[in-house]
Amino acid sequence: MRISVLTLVRGRRAHLERLMAGLAQQTRLADEFVIAFMEDATPGDLPALPLPVRTVLVPGDPMPLARARNRAVATATGDLLILLDVDCIPTPTLVESYARAAESMDAIFLGEVRYLPAGAVTLPLDYAALGRLGRRHPAKPAPPETGIRAEADHGELWGLSFALSRSTWERSGGMDERYVGYGGEETDFAASLAAAAVPMFWVGGARAYHQHHSVHIPPYQHFDPIVRNAMLFRAKWGRWCMDYWLGQFVERGLIAVTGDRIAILRHPTADEIAAARQPDDILFS
Repeated sequence: MRISVLTLVRGRRAHLERLMAGLAQQTRLADEFVIAFMEDATPGDLPALPLPVRTVLVPGDPMPLARARNRAVATATGDLLILLDVDCIPTPTLVESYARAAESMDAIFLGEVRYLPAGAVTLPLDYAALGRLGRRHPAKPAPPETGIRAEADHGELWGLSFALSRSTWERSGGMDERYVGYGGEETDFAASLAAAAVPMFWVGGARAYHQHHSVHIPPYQHFDPIVRNAMLFRAKWGRWCMDYWLGQFVERGLIAVTGDRIAILRHPTADEIAAARQPDDILFS
């Protein structure tokens, strides 16, 4: 089984270097690392890895997240695709654990992600320190210590860290590139997996650590893409996604939701966007 690890990048250079440091310490090295740069040019001074690194450019604004994931998969050569957010540092057993699970069945697999406070990560990586500092997301279940556990709710798909075979990716149809900018494309992908009857499992030993970045509550900086993508999801699946964020927008008088439509009453102001940025001790949105 050839294994490809894939990530998307815009900025976040330090986060990328730490992700790569984690990939270099895997108990089972991946066969390649594929980076889709949502930028105008590929950096020429990436850190060395003990595995091939392949890059692809997918520029666009707002961020073309769905298209970039599809391009990364098209660039990859692996049979097993492990998709990691650039903010994630994989623990040494992540690739091995995903691979062991994928050898037993064709499914989509989820790994735990624990959140780190600001300033928690230095190089070389100190996994003991990361283990002490990492916090489980309060909305996510605890994964099994070892092995796999079935997950009936495809809405649990966690875009930060998941793995599936290339054949399962193709069976699902990949990401819907009509989703542009932040929000909705992963929930849509989960709905496609459910519609294709692809089973989902949590995987023990596939933990990653989420490197800190600022959190906005509500996510006003992504207001337009969230509204647009939510309406696209509703038209496609007959239900809303990102309900929590939409509810925040309703409460603050920015939108009105009626039937299948969202009416924009006003846009958030620059002052509101700035005020929504949380202090660094807030880890979860």
